[in-house]
Amino acid sequence: MKKFRLFSIIALLVMMLAGADATAQTLRSSGNSYLGKIERDGTVRSSSNSYRGKIERDGTIRNSSNSYMGKIESDGTVRNSSNSYLGKVESDGTVRNSSNSCIGKVESDGTVRNSSNSCIGKVENVDRRWAALFFFFDFF
Repeated sequence: MKKFRLFSIIALLVMMLAGADATAQTLRSSGNSYLGKIERDGTVRSSSNSYRGKIERDGTIRNSSNSYMGKIESDGTVRNSSNSYLGKVESDGTVRNSSNSCIGKVESDGTVRNSSNSCIGKVENVDRRWAALFFFFDFF
């Protein structure tokens, strides 16, 4: 009986911690308004918690209707549904368009800046590549 009780307590703590962690993954505007979140499994939700799409583990991007929208490859290359090159998210968070021009950056602290270095948003506990998909590429 004691083993079962201990297991139940541990399971409850793990579930509570997982839930708290998932809610900390936020997308915010430059004015700190809540825009939504990207959950650890890649689910993208709006500020009203409605389903906007998903970034699958292999980088496949799907919209709210589950239609294939494109892909972010392991090297950060972003492609649309026709497999056309849209740009790239570099390892330092720099985001480039198809002309190789810098269109912004997701900094290591989560600040999102446009090409003029103005803050356009902030992300908390979101993969920088996924944040770049949200702010710089029109998938969601």
